[in-house]
Amino acid sequence: MVTTTSVDLTDPALWARPDTPALVDALRREAPVHRTDTLDDGPVWSVMTYRESADVLRNAAVFSSESGSLLGAGVGNVPVGSGRMMALTDPPRHRELRAPANPFFSKGGVRGASRSIAERAGELFDRAVEQGEVDLVDVVSALPLAVMCDLLDVPEQDREMMVRVCDVAFLGNTPEERRAGHQQLIPYLLHQVMLRRTDPRDDLISMMATYKVGGRLMPVEDVVLNLDNIVVGGVQTVRHTAAMGLHTLIQRPDLWRRLQQGEVSMDSAVDELLRWTSVGLHTLRTASRDVELAGRRIRRGDRVAVWVWSANRDPEAFDRPEEVLLDRSPNKHLALGLGAHYCIGAPLAKAELGALFSAALEKAAAIEPAGPVQYNRSIINFGLDHLPVRITPR
Repeated sequence: MVTTTSVDLTDPALWARPDTPALVDALRREAPVHRTDTLDDGPVWSVMTYRESADVLRNAAVFSSESGSLLGAGVGNVPVGSGRMMALTDPPRHRELRAPANPFFSKGGVRGASRSIAERAGELFDRAVEQGEVDLVDVVSALPLAVMCDLLDVPEQDREMMVRVCDVAFLGNTPEERRAGHQQLIPYLLHQVMLRRTDPRDDLISMMATYKVGGRLMPVEDVVLNLDNIVVGGVQTVRHTAAMGLHTLIQRPDLWRRLQQGEVSMDSAVDELLRWTSVGLHTLRTASRDVELAGRRIRRGDRVAVWVWSANRDPEAFDRPEEVLLDRSPNKHLALGLGAHYCIGAPLAKAELGALFSAALEKAAAIEPAGPVQYNRSIINFGLDHLPVRITPR
């Protein structure tokens, strides 16, 4: 028997509802895998449990990324970057595309940048404290944008423009606004790739632009697509997790106090807030052959959506998953993926999140709501558009 849920998990409004945790728990208890009839993407297999989610994410040979890694493209539509972008390739091609970027996101590379990241985060919260009332989404968004400009070695005279374009591309109020932002970002990246093919430097654009696969340079279009993907992922994950994480801490003064008094390590807290917020709500795969998953017969070509938010709250995998336990150990959450597609920027994202949370704790005695929060409407990166607060300095 196929369990078909009447709940459309692809409805962005669903995820901001107060009853969503109970609803998702009920679906997970009913069956590990549901058939979901979505409004835009047709029938999709929804994976709700941790074990089955991990099975799908680990098995790139059966559950492919090439036909799309996110819902929303529509029935039968294959993304432009299929087979050309890290997010839309399977091994071994996926490993080839990751190789030139790996050094910039390795733990060693991130350690070298940790001091400047911490200084930047401190400066952002110094200014926020001076203002008194701020939108925390704006405050935390500035850090990943600045760090990304450093990685790309964006010329100083272009940084204001780059931040402005990225603001629209990532923070625009409508899909049309965000698309317009990308239409400005991509030509700029293309120009920089062409410049650095002839005059390479020690930066991510140069490394990608001059990297050879099988003795041949990657096509320029592929370089630009992958750079755009890296910028999007690097900015959005940190922005949404930082804002949602701070929102959680603001609502729970006991957690704020434990962190401020050093009772919990920041590394542990970052992982738990990644699990708890799970801002990347889902990951999409397509079955490359017939396969059985939790008793369901998945046919070749069927789309399978791993609902990370649900998997990260599965009581079979996490003790007291409905609680925020900042010292949770072990914490094998799926917020940054698993297997071949484990987030390439994970060490950098964790460093930025740790720096932002540490700066908030160091500079603010308290952060209180100064107005209603506003959730965004997205099942790709679910988070906050606005988080108005009042900051009391330490």
